[in-house]
Amino acid sequence: MSERKDRERRERERRIVATARELAEREGWSAVTTRRLAELIDHSQPVLYSHFPNMAAVADAVAIEGFAELAAALRRARRRAGDAHAALLAVARAYRRFARERPATFEAMFVRPTALTFASAQTPDELRAGFGELREAIRPFAGEEGLDRLTEVAWATIHGIVTLEVQERVPTDRDGSRLRVAVDLLTAGAARAVPATH
Repeated sequence: MSERKDRERRERERRIVATARELAEREGWSAVTTRRLAELIDHSQPVLYSHFPNMAAVADAVAIEGFAELAAALRRARRRAGDAHAALLAVARAYRRFARERPATFEAMFVRPTALTFASAQTPDELRAGFGELREAIRPFAGEEGLDRLTEVAWATIHGIVTLEVQERVPTDRDGSRLRVAVDLLTAGAARAVPATH
């Protein structure tokens, strides 16, 4: 009996997150309210609150799903590439494609206030996975001692370019030259990079 209830609870939670995500992608996060979600999943607002204490927790659940999907996309891109330089460029392009195709999910992951913990022992595995894929793409260009620092710089560079493009703060880059220039600079400069000191 309790096993069936647990299964139903997990399925209801999955539906809440999926519905919130679909609504956010279609109409933006301002459209995602408990009342609207309750109507769409055909449950009462108290049922929603029995799963998530507030809308921020729903957005965090969307973010966790997003991080898992982003990691998978980066892994596929990296593994399909022919050489190390091509792999890093493919990872950067996959990152941009994810942000363009799932803007509300990307917003939940990186823009909205969150209770998720980054860069600590409490960081969820889904968040670590994306960084891990980027680290593997950077590894051929870095010594083991400076690997995490160079990965952080690569992530900040790629993320910054992608965010500026997605938010239309820079002209449309139809040929992908910004990411190509960034990867060229990252790979050329990696040999001269100063190892992390922390």
